[in-house]
Amino acid sequence: MDRRQTHHVYLIPGLFGFAELAGYDYFGHVERGLQARFARAGLSLRPRVIAAPPTASIALRTAVIARQIARDAERSSGPIHLLGHSTGGLDARLLISPGCNVDVGAAELAWTRRVASLATIDCPHYGTPLAGYFTTVAGTRMLYALSLLTVTSLTLGRIPLTAFSGMVAAVEALDDALGLDIHLIDQLTDTLLRFVGERGRGEIHDYLAHVHGDRGGIIQLMPEVMELFNAAVHDNPDVRYGCIAAASPPPGPRRLLRAVTSPLAALQLAVYTTVYGVTSRADARYPYAKPDAEQARLLSLGLGREVEPEMVDGIVPTLSMLWRELLWCGQADHLDLVGHFADGARPRVHVDWLDSGARFNRREFGTMLDALTSFMMRGFLVAGD
Repeated sequence: MDRRQTHHVYLIPGLFGFAELAGYDYFGHVERGLQARFARAGLSLRPRVIAAPPTASIALRTAVIARQIARDAERSSGPIHLLGHSTGGLDARLLISPGCNVDVGAAELAWTRRVASLATIDCPHYGTPLAGYFTTVAGTRMLYALSLLTVTSLTLGRIPLTAFSGMVAAVEALDDALGLDIHLIDQLTDTLLRFVGERGRGEIHDYLAHVHGDRGGIIQLMPEVMELFNAAVHDNPDVRYGCIAAASPPPGPRRLLRAVTSPLAALQLAVYTTVYGVTSRADARYPYAKPDAEQARLLSLGLGREVEPEMVDGIVPTLSMLWRELLWCGQADHLDLVGHFADGARPRVHVDWLDSGARFNRREFGTMLDALTSFMMRGFLVAGD
């Protein structure tokens, strides 16, 4: 086996994801962590983030991703690994499914023969109840506020108090409106983006325009729609499949006490309480995965108790994240596992988007990356390495 060959990992963000936005890298922490671990094993890894329209349909996202990887892969050789966060995992599954029927030519899928592994992080393989909520009027408002809160928190590191007060006023105005008033949306956006550089403002405006203009992918994540997806999309027998799963704590009295002393914490708690409450409403008619014995053992070990259908990471039910081999499981929220967490360490390089109380930290992030790396390198290291 030629240890000099370069491995290629394509990282695919989920809905509302991006490659880089206003100077913030969606997968930056994951990229650096994987590269360092491959290097320690004596292997070369070249990571690249492949972004798709943030809320478009899975088929459209998959076609965009396929073309980007095809252009990149034709200039290289060596094994390919796919890593999808959230809906990015569904994009990856469709991409390499035998008989994949998306709007791309056969030549643009030739690279799929080089795929060695596919790993998913907090992916809604069986859907999420939150998708249905986001199609309602109230859910659409929450969706927009959540998008703004996420991108501005990540790009600014924190929301300045003056921007926050303007955001609250604008959200209250939206709440009084019968629907999404475009002028109020512009007011809310401009209030927050006043603190971002000119280039960043343009990028975020374009990002939010995509979210507002095409939300076809959201409804496709409803459990009743994912039932059809799983019936039609088959695993590639030549590829190893693995998954990462997590659960975050439900909103509790301790977080309520903290919210009393901080306006931003109060806003975060309100958003988190809403999305957690909706996501945890399991529907017995559209069940999630039933863990096998090994998955059940790892879930209990990682979460500290037996997993139940109501357990979620705030966005996706934990049991919906299971697909083939379970690589790691622990207490974290939906974006913790791609490095969007704050653990209080210095220097401060991780930024949290929403305080879930999961207390995910660098040590646990490293352990999760160890599991991912071992899965990707499996079969490429000889005994004694």
